[in-house]
Amino acid sequence: MRFTLRQLEVFLAVAHHQSISRAADELVMSQSAVSGSLKELEQKHSAQLFDRVGKRLQLNELGARLRPSCEALLVQAAELEQEFTQQRRASEIRVGATLTVGNYLCVELIDRYRQRTGEGRVHLEVANTRHIVRELLDFNIDLGMIEGEVQHPDLDVIPWQSDELVCICAPAHHLAATGELGIDEIGEVAWILREPGSGTRQTFERALRGYLSQLNISLELQHTEAIKRAVQANMGVSCLSRIAVADALKRGDLVELAAPALDLHRQLYVILHRQKYLSAGLRTWLAVCGVAPR
Repeated sequence: MRFTLRQLEVFLAVAHHQSISRAADELVMSQSAVSGSLKELEQKHSAQLFDRVGKRLQLNELGARLRPSCEALLVQAAELEQEFTQQRRASEIRVGATLTVGNYLCVELIDRYRQRTGEGRVHLEVANTRHIVRELLDFNIDLGMIEGEVQHPDLDVIPWQSDELVCICAPAHHLAATGELGIDEIGEVAWILREPGSGTRQTFERALRGYLSQLNISLELQHTEAIKRAVQANMGVSCLSRIAVADALKRGDLVELAAPALDLHRQLYVILHRQKYLSAGLRTWLAVCGVAPR
């Protein structure tokens, strides 16, 4: 074998950071040691894995093709080492979740995961759908849980569970008395919405496809809780996941507006890179979510 696991670790760290110095910091190595290890790996195989652009290293086509296999090999090597030493170390996974899933569903999932794995650790990153997809494609996270619809040849998109959006307003809003949002009122009210790129915004725009030009969007906010507070302050109406507003509706802080003309149902998804190795930790997480691995 003409490579070492350490050389693969160096390759993956440089691919992630696109920088020798930042890879050296992560691996607690000198920059010269990282550079030498990468150079030896390339020379032994007569292969160039990066394009050098100034001080930045950009993964080339060959490097991008080898990256998933190298990552999978290192994960399997770590699992094998645990078997040799007969240690059941905590399984660590990196999960990326969109805001509704991350803020309102993932805590319970993490608790169930820890119960199954003992002290299994979950590194949770919460962002919008567009960001989670980018992180998954770059192998910065192991798995994504999203609200938006995604189509990409490198991703497995697995239906997880159903959800629906609801239109909401403050108890003091003039629509609260009727509890309904009619077609004529869609263009009259001030809307407070999630930012473009979020799954919630994607579902909302699909439901209002024929009325988008009529919308009066007064605010676009990245955080669901901020939107809820703005709506409670009677700054406008919004459309959010029922999961996110259930408690506020129950308390009476918000009022649901029926919108029979709009289809606000959607699907939540688990997404995986097609070349991602399914470690024991990932398989356990999928089981906790009730999702069958591919």
